[in-house]
Amino acid sequence: MTEMDMSQYLGAFLDEAGDNLQRLDDLLLKLEKDATNMDVINEIFRSAHTLKGMSATMGFEKMAGLTHALEDRLDAARKGTHHLSDFDMNLMFSSLDTMQAMVDSIRGGESDAHLDVSELVASLRNMDAESAQKRPEPAPAAQESSSLSSLSQQEKEWIGEANNMGRTVFRVEVILSENCLLKAARAYMVVNRMEELGDVIKTDPSTEALENEDFALDFIIYLASQQNKEEIKNTLLKISDIATVNVEDLKNIKETAPAAHTLATQESAAAAEHLAEHPVEHPKEKKPEPAPVKADAHPAQAAAIPPKPDLKKANQTVRVDIGRLDKLMNLVGELVIGRARIERLVQEARLREFDDPLSQLGRISGDIQELVTKLRMVPVSFTFDRFPRIIRDISKNLGKDVELVLEGQDTELDRTVIDEIGDPMVHLIRNSLDHGIETREERRALGKPEKGILKISAYQEGSGVIIEVTDDGKGIDPEKVKRKAVERGIIDEDDVGTLSDEEAIQIVLLPGFSLAPTITDISGRGVGMDAVKTKVEALGGQLDLVSKMGQGTSVYVRLPLTLAIVLSLLIKVGDETYAISLENVEETILVKRENIKTVHGAPATLLRGEVLSLSDLGDVLRTSVEESQRDEYPVVVVKIGKNKIGFIVSELIGQQEIVIKSLGRFLSKIKGIAGATILGDGNVALILDVASLYTTKG
Repeated sequence: MTEMDMSQYLGAFLDEAGDNLQRLDDLLLKLEKDATNMDVINEIFRSAHTLKGMSATMGFEKMAGLTHALEDRLDAARKGTHHLSDFDMNLMFSSLDTMQAMVDSIRGGESDAHLDVSELVASLRNMDAESAQKRPEPAPAAQESSSLSSLSQQEKEWIGEANNMGRTVFRVEVILSENCLLKAARAYMVVNRMEELGDVIKTDPSTEALENEDFALDFIIYLASQQNKEEIKNTLLKISDIATVNVEDLKNIKETAPAAHTLATQESAAAAEHLAEHPVEHPKEKKPEPAPVKADAHPAQAAAIPPKPDLKKANQTVRVDIGRLDKLMNLVGELVIGRARIERLVQEARLREFDDPLSQLGRISGDIQELVTKLRMVPVSFTFDRFPRIIRDISKNLGKDVELVLEGQDTELDRTVIDEIGDPMVHLIRNSLDHGIETREERRALGKPEKGILKISAYQEGSGVIIEVTDDGKGIDPEKVKRKAVERGIIDEDDVGTLSDEEAIQIVLLPGFSLAPTITDISGRGVGMDAVKTKVEALGGQLDLVSKMGQGTSVYVRLPLTLAIVLSLLIKVGDETYAISLENVEETILVKRENIKTVHGAPATLLRGEVLSLSDLGDVLRTSVEESQRDEYPVVVVKIGKNKIGFIVSELIGQQEIVIKSLGRFLSKIKGIAGATILGDGNVALILDVASLYTTKG
């Protein structure tokens, strides 16, 4: 394959390889729980074969060689000549990790050539060597009596009719070479080449087994043809990876009963239906159209050859580069801005005749916006699928027994959010396994089940998504946190007594804070929870931490559905207009001047019987606001974690859809500012990050 061809198919190969590796990872986790489950072993074998074929086709020989060795060992397990042990499972997981490294290298513009897989391949071959010796050798060409023993009465009738019509029926035995990487593809080429020479009556094993590569190195084809033995043999030997071809003609079979067409037709229809539901594609060879049935062929012979299924309805999806979706979303954003601008101008000009066209434009642009947003949405399983393997490796490293419970994998988020949340989620998992869940001995002493539970769930709440990570471990000791905070100088010893347990637990979210006595490879460097909080807030989300001693810890991560177009509240502080995402807004209220009191030196008011802290947003933003005495003040109540705060503003403008624009690399680090948007009047408004504002205020 040329370099141009490689680049043409490289994207599809990387996507398919990633899907297959994830599937292999999931299947190996299942197999580890029951090493005798033949259904799972067969699925792993088929996925490994698919990956082998794709990598060989693309010219990545080391990946093909590694998957080939893995496939051979799985074949021994399928045949019962090798029993899978824990060592086998670890070796297979190591093989998957190496293949993933190869895919990552290829995705980065390199190849798989620089990775050394010789030791892995040798280990796989050594484990399979004894099994390979026990495999039966392909049977030599049988005599005429045994050659017909596998044929049904119906098939013998077809052979008899073919002989009566002057055709010869051949039993063609094909043996592939030992180093053949694409057995199914070679078998398919043989069958199609045979169809060019005559009519295929039967294959042994079946065509389905050949397509699934459920055979050793040999298979048999019964062919009705007017060609001679040498022509058939020479034709097949021209196909690569064909080691031996034995051709035997079957004679002296007379038709013993009228041909029964019904059974053959039903079998063919069933076969065609199965292929339509489970099409098998081979990446290297393009499937040729089946040869037309000869005019003089018997109807029964024609019925015995399943028609090629119509695969048009099977291909209902296409892969789209994420960059194109990003560009489409940007264009939709410009459409939203343009629509808002037109609406503003029409409103100012009071052109009532534009109301209906504008309403129609609003509906259409809204539908386009909703559709594009949905196109970018992917299920959280995109990230969740890698957690079982991570938890398996970490728990084995720590010597802990952990059961993972996943819920809500179908919950959808914007692809950008999914890509960004993966690493923070791994931080949370590491902390739960290392700090939260106890060892078997500790749990037994506490009267808990030896197996700990780590539950990761996702669900939609309002216009956002909550991802919850909960463990049933030891929980966070608030007194220990307080002592550590005093040691680190985070709080004064005199102020410790005023902290509630809930407030003390929140200290673990501060930068550099860690309760781990020693630094380990798993966690304890004091960057995990702070990194999670920073990343979540950068995505416009919020993080909440709840823990109870002896019962466990729960981390709640609230994320927006999308980062592109959001519904916001427009406010004014002085002469400047700002936007706050409605995700963060609890409500807006008007507070009378006489209802503003001073609590602990800070302004506050009562909201439905609870004390609500107030903060002048102009002071927080250091924006000059003309001081004036007012009878009542507009207040935006926002929720940050479990805390509520009311920001006093100059004016409440109203709700509006806004398109989030980045401020660029140099301005993106400004505390309290999440981005900017273009308003309907063409002016730029800054989007406020209320979580950072609360920290600044504090």
